[in-house]
Amino acid sequence: MSYSTADSFRPVTLDDVRGAQKMLSGVARVTALEGSRHLSQMVGAPVHLKCENLQRTGSFKLRGAYVRIAGLLPEERAAGVVAASAGNHAQGVALASALLGVRSTVFMPKGAPLPKVSATRDYGAEVRLHGQVVDETLAAAQEYAAETGAVFIHPFDHPDIIAGQGTVGLEILEQCPEARTILVGIGGGGLAAGIAVAAKALRPDVRVVGVQAAGAAAYPPSLAAGRPVAIENPATMADGIKVGRPGDVPFGIVGELVDEVRTVSEDELSAALLLCLERAKLVVEPAGASPVAALLSEPGAFEGPVVAVLSGGNVDPVLMERVLRHGMAAQGRYLAVRLRLTDRPGALATLLGALSVVDANVLDVSHVRTDPRLGLTEAEVELHLETKGPAHCAEVGQALREAGYTVIG
Repeated sequence: MSYSTADSFRPVTLDDVRGAQKMLSGVARVTALEGSRHLSQMVGAPVHLKCENLQRTGSFKLRGAYVRIAGLLPEERAAGVVAASAGNHAQGVALASALLGVRSTVFMPKGAPLPKVSATRDYGAEVRLHGQVVDETLAAAQEYAAETGAVFIHPFDHPDIIAGQGTVGLEILEQCPEARTILVGIGGGGLAAGIAVAAKALRPDVRVVGVQAAGAAAYPPSLAAGRPVAIENPATMADGIKVGRPGDVPFGIVGELVDEVRTVSEDELSAALLLCLERAKLVVEPAGASPVAALLSEPGAFEGPVVAVLSGGNVDPVLMERVLRHGMAAQGRYLAVRLRLTDRPGALATLLGALSVVDANVLDVSHVRTDPRLGLTEAEVELHLETKGPAHCAEVGQALREAGYTVIG
């Protein structure tokens, strides 16, 4: 399978995806399909997790990058390749280039997480930090391509990329031929488009559902308009699907073959990431957890067996800590309370004693005595508590009220 860079808008077919699968043999892992008893009970049908978070480089991106670079003409390979990415695509291009003996340059935002920058360099790419947001980084990479003749490797807007990502769909139907629904996160649309090409060609009855973060959902307005529409200032913790405009090539496929595009909230993404970690023992980035978030938001909406594609696991440890806390808060397992008490010796100990009776774990205490809003003998205390869920939160509040405290926030 060898195509020139000018051949960017040809259709993507099942034969393309099968050709990509042969090309990726021995390069990309056939990732595991793991059952989830917890999600299955919630949905009322078998739910399986397609673990692309365990793929080489930590995401599905190696598949498309390798197929795209392997399909370059000899003179194009000699010129090298360039890409722009905050993480997953960067690592996929870096490793694919190294395996194929092609020189690679990857532009990354200045604020890209250090583990992702380090991993991209370790895979063999020359990393250039440029810009504060991906759009600035993308412009720099395209300028570099124009100046040097290097081939720009787009993260999703090329048939070879889509064919490579479509191999995930082939594996799903090989591992779970009875699947009725496939849930997959959508950013630019390359993965969803590739999976839909493979799945619909082999099993037209399979329902393919795309999932976007509500704060970066460019597909719903684009599908309504019948063309790719850019949204302003996409905002979500799920940087893997934080794309402001659908790709031209995947948009046509998604519009034709993807049955539905849903959105999920930041709270649902956080809860999904936490569930993957606690119940499935899988480290998944927010974008990769988006299909699980869709299951959590409306479990009865999907006919089983359901396959949820965990597209990546490259999560920055600092973000992971914040997201886990957010996820626990969304599940009612963190509680912040603010109250006033008489400023006298032992008052704080008495308050903590009341909390210990209801088995609330105190994580942090902030004690304020000098706020001008306080009376002469008053102090304000803010407590951050670890609880066991919404019912326990209510029990804590009731215990405080029965002990004579007034919660003010």
